[in-house]
Amino acid sequence: MRSRVVAIVIACVAISVNLAARAGGDAAKGKIESSTCLGCHGIADYTNVYPTYRVPKLAGQHAAYIVQALKEYKSGDRAHRTMHAQASSLTDQQMADIAAYFQSLGGQGGGKH
Repeated sequence: MRSRVVAIVIACVAISVNLAARAGGDAAKGKIESSTCLGCHGIADYTNVYPTYRVPKLAGQHAAYIVQALKEYKSGDRAHRTMHAQASSLTDQQMADIAAYFQSLGGQGGGKH
């Protein structure tokens, strides 16, 4: 399990470095576009009912990581029905804007995840 976590962290770092230049979005637009996201990701220590898991905090997350995750939800490479439904209507620019907004928040909001 530990080696899997390490592998995931390494992959996330590689993705972040690779996509950092492409994640440039408008945080002000992203604040408006992220209102739906905040319904789950804006609640401190929020745990989903079924299946039970802790919803990740997005405030302060690297924009490139958020963009990549949204693209994977949209394409179906990441399996999560709710996130697929949310991401499928977003353009690449909207994803970048939303990601820029959450990154701009630093470690604010969303609780300890």
